[in-house]
Amino acid sequence: MKIKDLEKDSVRRLKVDDSADGQRLDNFLVARLKGVPKSRLYKLVRGGEVRVNGGRVDVGHRLALGDEVRIPPVRTAAPAQAGAPRLPPSAHRLLPAILYRDDALIALDKPAGMAVHGGSGISRGVIEQLRLELPECRYMELVHRLDRETSGVLLIALKRRALVNLHAAMRAGQIEKRYFTLVAGRWPNPVQHVKLPLHKRVTDAGEKRVTVRDEGQAAHTIFRRLQQFEDFTLLEAELKTGRTHQIRVHASHLGFPIAGDDKYGDFELNKRLAKQGLKRMFLHAARLVFEHPISGERMTVEAPLPADLQAFLDNLSHVPR
Repeated sequence: MKIKDLEKDSVRRLKVDDSADGQRLDNFLVARLKGVPKSRLYKLVRGGEVRVNGGRVDVGHRLALGDEVRIPPVRTAAPAQAGAPRLPPSAHRLLPAILYRDDALIALDKPAGMAVHGGSGISRGVIEQLRLELPECRYMELVHRLDRETSGVLLIALKRRALVNLHAAMRAGQIEKRYFTLVAGRWPNPVQHVKLPLHKRVTDAGEKRVTVRDEGQAAHTIFRRLQQFEDFTLLEAELKTGRTHQIRVHASHLGFPIAGDDKYGDFELNKRLAKQGLKRMFLHAARLVFEHPISGERMTVEAPLPADLQAFLDNLSHVPR
């Protein structure tokens, strides 16, 4: 990759606008110095070459509307020239999957098999793909996350204010999240509140694992039985807290592993289900209800059950209630 000094000897002084109000300095720099390693950016800040309103700050400093950020000349990757090779197209085109969009947020029907962001061997996730498809959006950040194999409603903020307000609503428990999941076994209760604390750890291989432990974080899931099959139950799971792998671990701990779950499920059962057409975990983020982060309007965004999961359900023998 050819490198050139895009700035020559010039120093840039940028005014913080609404899109960066409240943003961390390091994230502000990453967005404006594409191709520069974070380690280099941190060194510039620690050395006082990057300044805010003429003074030294640390990389975690929160910018405010109207702040002036001094950025010194930095060598960055040259932009792609006409005819230069481009990134290969993604297997997923996300624009058709947009459920709702305005100037503050996007609600997306995330496909299964796609991570929400790149990293750990994944070159491009949802956020990177959307930035490619919507280059006109100056600000774009994930509001929350979904596991790679989980499909369904995912929120993307297009304004810093929208992100901050949605995060505040999540912390206050003001966003309703409902999922559809198929579990092995016959779920006994029409409605069941599960309050089991969850403890998260990282394995030596770098994978997240969650277990039910008394010293874990409080976690609350409400399961509602939707449809009973001979050996399976279709459930709606409402998250009252948002812990990592919460639905998966709560269901598995009670003896009802999610069909196709490769971390907490029944592995022998999963092999049989794969032969029957279920190639991934049966977990779908079906509905989000929240107040619009700018207008305050009550919003309900729903994503229909994907065709592969619906087809698998259709093939199960239904047992009348």
